[in-house]
Amino acid sequence: MISLDDLDYELIGALRRNARASVSALSAVTGVSRATIAARIDRLVSSGTIAAFTIRTGTEVHGGGVRAIVMIEVHGKMADKVADQLRGMPQVTSLHSTNGRWDFIAELTDRDLSSFDETLRRIRLIDGINLTETNILLKTSKISTPIV
Repeated sequence: MISLDDLDYELIGALRRNARASVSALSAVTGVSRATIAARIDRLVSSGTIAAFTIRTGTEVHGGGVRAIVMIEVHGKMADKVADQLRGMPQVTSLHSTNGRWDFIAELTDRDLSSFDETLRRIRLIDGINLTETNILLKTSKISTPIV
């Protein structure tokens, strides 16, 4: 793990807000030369601090669909196997390990209730899943980018 300074945190925050920001735009925002910005980004990527550049789609892209969180309890020492199978499902948009009652919290997006029902059935059939609890997300009023 590399040591991060204020410029690194500023770059990470700017890229969280807009992963497509150009080096020139990041240079203008930070007041640092383009060469320095490019070198910092390369260092953050090569060290694994930045694992990927991605996008966040609006509801219009997936037609609204059904979004939910599924809390998952895993039987015994099956967590790695269960996580691998969940990560392989395109409907699982994020997977979080957690402490407390649940071993994982999965965020799901599916096109309609019928497809969503099938996705839940497939999740419940994964060997090692002991118990699930599902909550459908009705409305999102705020999406924030956490500050590192």
